[in-house]
Amino acid sequence: MTSQTPCKRCPLRDTGAFSANTEAEIDFIQQMKKRQIKVNAGGAILREGDDRKELYTLLSGWAFRYRSLSDGRRQIFNFLLPGDFVGLQHQLGQSHPHGVEALTEATLCVFPSERLWDLYRTHPALGFDITWLSANEELIVDENLLSVGRRSAAERIAMLLIHLYKRAERVGLVGPDGLRLPLTQQHIADALGLSLVHTNKTLKRLQAAGLYTLNEGRLKLVNPAAMARLADYYALPLRARPLI
Repeated sequence: MTSQTPCKRCPLRDTGAFSANTEAEIDFIQQMKKRQIKVNAGGAILREGDDRKELYTLLSGWAFRYRSLSDGRRQIFNFLLPGDFVGLQHQLGQSHPHGVEALTEATLCVFPSERLWDLYRTHPALGFDITWLSANEELIVDENLLSVGRRSAAERIAMLLIHLYKRAERVGLVGPDGLRLPLTQQHIADALGLSLVHTNKTLKRLQAAGLYTLNEGRLKLVNPAAMARLADYYALPLRARPLI
């Protein structure tokens, strides 16, 4: 059975990436929390068409949100890191329009979606937090759409790598030896609308240019300034973000 982490002792709150909650808010989140689950790498957190009425906070691990076509082709919308909130799209329809798959072993806090009304009514500040999280995810998807629609292959990959690196760094996943990047080239291709061959060649070209290294699954940005210029990436000022 998966051990349960009390919300008051959530390790994500120690990273400095998340805004503080009042004691009453944390107590409400704890009461709202249904259970905690583990999903193996490659396992389904949500399947396309699921009618599961649950929401999730990713406590640890990586995941991604996607949709697929009938012939198996897949578009990855965004990659999910610890602290990300999952499942709000279900509230807009009868079933989940997308799937969510674990990239690594993932631990998730599970909340019943019907408690959202209680949250908005009794803790409007938390309701604003959920609105902010939804808007922030939309910004990430918008940036990916800009990449797919207008950036070159090299610019797309540079943007994805630097953006994921900065997000991971914010939640304490980057150490002296870099970031353990669980993405395969197929994940990158599916996120950026590239063929696997084109993805492979472009990754090799960027690495040969001295922009990054990827050894034994660990990513290091060797020349982040040059990578940012290539991607037309301008980091916004960091602010603590909500955690549910």
